[in-house]
Amino acid sequence: MINEIAAFTPAQPADIGLLLRFNRELNEHDGAPFDEARTCTALKNLIGRPDLGGIWLIGVAGRPVGYLVLTWGYSLEFGGRDAFLDELYLEAGYRGRGLGQQAIHFAEEQCRDEGVRALHLEVARNNAKAQIFYGKSNFASRAHYFLMSKRLEKSYERV
Repeated sequence: MINEIAAFTPAQPADIGLLLRFNRELNEHDGAPFDEARTCTALKNLIGRPDLGGIWLIGVAGRPVGYLVLTWGYSLEFGGRDAFLDELYLEAGYRGRGLGQQAIHFAEEQCRDEGVRALHLEVARNNAKAQIFYGKSNFASRAHYFLMSKRLEKSYERV
């Protein structure tokens, strides 16, 4: 394992092209569909909106090699503000170098700074490597719960 120091830089509107590329690669890796228009709109609506969350580029030696996305919520069960680690992506050549663990630590610190009481994430059921990775950071499946989602197709455009 190579331990490099990761830098976390808030994403700017000029980074949208790079973020779209990273998101496309993440979806290809996960076998998930990629909708460029929807993703572009979502990125534009989140960048610069700290009330919604944040996007950070992950860099090594001045080169962006991935990104992470945190979004804020609120949970009665957890007693206050919670967050969702919506996406964490590193280019293939940078995985297994300790950068992912640094990204998790960074996300946790951002959450603590925002008064977040619980951090959630989702992992594909067939992605054992990711489950092990997140387990090492003390994320655990909740035996009696499944994350369930329903897409509400009404377009959300920032006002």
